[in-house]
Amino acid sequence: MQAQLDAYNAHDVEALLAVYADDVQHFDHPDTLLASGSEAIRARFTARFASGKPRAVLRHRIVCGDTVIDHETVHSSSADGPVSVDLVAIYEVRDERIARAWFMLGAQTPAGTR
Repeated sequence: MQAQLDAYNAHDVEALLAVYADDVQHFDHPDTLLASGSEAIRARFTARFASGKPRAVLRHRIVCGDTVIDHETVHSSSADGPVSVDLVAIYEVRDERIARAWFMLGAQTPAGTR
């Protein structure tokens, strides 16, 4: 999972795709499908990186078998200035690649108010 976080923070879409299975699925927790397959994930990250240059700070990681749970704070920019949001990501790993991921977002706040 560290490779995923490092690629995210480097805004390296190709490196991110390398850690995801070709048939990966992203969900808004619990079951709203956000994207499915490598090309949809590519488009999702490309748009995300273009819109705010996000940087994720890992707060805590739990690994239990093929499941990894990360608690992060993601810092990015918006039209109103720098913002932060807490995020919980749950990754299901299959054959050393992320097969499915669920995301739970907290409220977006102006950076520096946490």
